[in-house]
Amino acid sequence: MVALPSELSASAQADLLAVLEQLPNMPHGKLIRRVLETILRMMGREADRLDWKILNSALQDMEQGFQIFYPYRHIRKVTIFGSARLSSDTPEYGLAKAFAQRITQLGFMVMTGAGGGIMQAGNEGAGAAQSFGLNIQLPFEQGANPIIAADPKLINFKYFFTRKLFFLRESDALVLFPGGFGTQDEAFEALTLAQTGKADPLPLVLVDYPGGTYWKNWDRYIRDHLLERGLISPDDPSLYTITSDVEAACDAITSFYRVFHSYRYVNDRLIIRLKCALPEQVIEQLNRDFSDILIKGYIEPTRALPEEKGDETAHLPRLSMYYNHRDFGRLYQLIRMINQLGLHSPESDHPEQK
Repeated sequence: MVALPSELSASAQADLLAVLEQLPNMPHGKLIRRVLETILRMMGREADRLDWKILNSALQDMEQGFQIFYPYRHIRKVTIFGSARLSSDTPEYGLAKAFAQRITQLGFMVMTGAGGGIMQAGNEGAGAAQSFGLNIQLPFEQGANPIIAADPKLINFKYFFTRKLFFLRESDALVLFPGGFGTQDEAFEALTLAQTGKADPLPLVLVDYPGGTYWKNWDRYIRDHLLERGLISPDDPSLYTITSDVEAACDAITSFYRVFHSYRYVNDRLIIRLKCALPEQVIEQLNRDFSDILIKGYIEPTRALPEEKGDETAHLPRLSMYYNHRDFGRLYQLIRMINQLGLHSPESDHPEQK
């Protein structure tokens, strides 16, 4: 029984109890109950007005994000990050626009921060119909660009952390063009989440114009000051791809989902969902080349486990392994090998569907 705050009137307590009694018959009732219990516990403790304002604004941010993205949940999306200060006559702007146009032609949708510069280039290249804009309310510099300003897929966030949550939750690839502190923050946070396994594997592509040195110098810093001193693992540079070519950037994304579909953990096993089953000889090679990331056993083919009952991907073949939860650069290499060695299937022609 949930303890209701004594300050509530008898009628309010009765209404809440009636809602709680209906939850067992509702989809996701257990999770809804936990949300309500959290709020009720807060009501029973001391909290000031600011605490409730933060909670309310964060929930409102998430509510509108969930609502807007839900109809597009089966379409893969690519987030474009980059400077708001690069004008339309710069080579970076033109490259971002060309990339967005090409990746939407391949069936993906595009997300940007809805501002100017690279963000506007992304929305312009994709077109409003294939764009999302995740705007942040700032006292300067961040009005929504004219491409996405009037579109229903524009979301205005109060908080950076809720905005960033949706960028990472909804993205199936991150593409970064040159930018300032914000772009660097987004690059390093994406790498941190990938390196620690707090985000699902996805392509991270760093794009500069031909002859540009922005990401080359950034990569040199990574290798000379982080890798050389042992501050990151030797395989961590596998987490990102650097290119100056639009087609190569698109290929880094589409090829990542050629055979690989997604993954999840079931108890102590990592389950990799595939678009098609792998030949026996490919699985043997995976075991030879990637035994170092297993804590025991082998990489084995499997069907959906009992714990995955009702999962929308239950029809897909899978690989099961006891992964060490540590070497995520190597895990990215494993996914790339699966995509390289796996057989072609009709679903491979549509990596943008999930």
